[in-house]
Amino acid sequence: MLSRAAFSPVFRRLPASHVPYPVAARFPRIPRLPLALRLLSTETRQAIEKAVGSAPVVLFMKGTPETPQCGFSRASIQILGLQGVDPAKFTAFNVLEDGELRQGIKEYSDWPTIPQLYVNKGFIGGCDILVSMHQNGELAKLLEDAKVLVAAESPGSD
Repeated sequence: MLSRAAFSPVFRRLPASHVPYPVAARFPRIPRLPLALRLLSTETRQAIEKAVGSAPVVLFMKGTPETPQCGFSRASIQILGLQGVDPAKFTAFNVLEDGELRQGIKEYSDWPTIPQLYVNKGFIGGCDILVSMHQNGELAKLLEDAKVLVAAESPGSD
């Protein structure tokens, strides 16, 4: 029986022109889909689009704003509160109540984690993005431009 060591020097000495045609041509690469990829059903996609459009600021989170069920959802709610988002222009969806929503929102946004924030139907990001934007001031500008902040009281209105 021949060992791998006996064949290795032979193959190393063969010129590239020895191969009658490129290996890629003999074995064309078949595109592979990720194992976790699912196609959203029409109903789920429409439900998510309706949810995203239900308010100017939409957060898909674990739990509710009053009782977040994970630290990242809690942090996202706290950041939105610190920014002064108007509660009348905000809604949240608890993905723990609906498995289809929980998986579907990840596929819809092509973002693997929850929470997920949308402003005026545009996907902003998850908790890490919110924290970064909050720290560098981009989130304040985005929310101000979207006109979703609580209106400041005028000094003479008592």
